[in-house]
Amino acid sequence: MTGKHRGPAPEDAASFAVRQLPALRTAVAELSWLLSRGYAERSALALVGNRYGLTVRQRKAVSRCAAPEDAAADRRRRRVEPAALRDEVVHVDGFNAIIVGETVLGGGVVLVGQDGACRDLASVHGSYARVSKTDEVLGALGELLAPAREVVWYLDRPVSNSGRLAGMLRERAEAGGWPWQVELVWDPDRVLAASEAVVATADALILDAGVRWVDLGRALVERAGASAWVVDLAEPPSEPAAPR
Repeated sequence: MTGKHRGPAPEDAASFAVRQLPALRTAVAELSWLLSRGYAERSALALVGNRYGLTVRQRKAVSRCAAPEDAAADRRRRRVEPAALRDEVVHVDGFNAIIVGETVLGGGVVLVGQDGACRDLASVHGSYARVSKTDEVLGALGELLAPAREVVWYLDRPVSNSGRLAGMLRERAEAGGWPWQVELVWDPDRVLAASEAVVATADALILDAGVRWVDLGRALVERAGASAWVVDLAEPPSEPAAPR
């Protein structure tokens, strides 16, 4: 079964309106400052979220965009551009890459964080459902990964429908003549964090393991152009945000 889309939530137009950006960007900067000084993320997020009166979804966005200053800079240094993938082995964080792609093409909010990575606000809660843009996303990802010498997709075995998605990936690889392998594993994060290949992910825990990584979400945003809804929370606030 194919779902409708992975577009914006009903409250996103208000939550991420232009007038909200100063508070959101200030919150990201302040949370990043606190994380850089060893504060626990949960309590620091509560402090910043309460200070600026952020909703649950806005807090989720702030959390996904913030990072300790040193970690953000280190992640940026290790990022590999898609154009540099020729002859590389690429290991793909499957759900991470596909869901951000579905968000980009579905008109959902795509966040840019302190490390420059593009992330979505979706979550896989034990089950994955393909949406109307899934086939298009797989085709676009295939084109981006085509220069690679070898591509291994890792999917979470415990997630419902991961087997079906694995089948889709294998079919697309055969049709496109792409050198893909698809692995269903219990803990993709652990496997990818230990990888010596270029890892296609925006997962902070994997990035902080020191891997070289490629941001396929950003590449899809660039391909989509003006149709992508990008909320850049890494930019310094253009005006001071007052606490609420």
